[in-house]
Amino acid sequence: MIAIRKLAALSGMLVLGVLGGCASGPQSLYYWDGYQQQVYQRFDSKSSTEEQIAALEASVQKARAADRTLPPGFHAHLGMLYADVGKLDQVRQQFETEKALYPESATYMDFLMRKFDK
Repeated sequence: MIAIRKLAALSGMLVLGVLGGCASGPQSLYYWDGYQQQVYQRFDSKSSTEEQIAALEASVQKARAADRTLPPGFHAHLGMLYADVGKLDQVRQQFETEKALYPESATYMDFLMRKFDK
């Protein structure tokens, strides 16, 4: 009788462990944290450029704290926002970061940097 109770308890724990492991689901490859909404806000003019920059900078900090990677285009987008407010040194920094993280963007980032160097 005691062996049956132990077996039942062990089976119950096993089922809960399997179900608990499935509940979290797979983790996204990138740390999005509202990035898509920020892209839309760039074009709908519901928030200022400074507010958008602040929101993206906060996302950078959260991603670093969680040791997560920001999605492709994130740093390029942030660089374009910096360009809108005239922070050209930060434009270059964001474009260089985008290029380093996503080498496939190098041609476009180089094009944009040449544009802002003029």
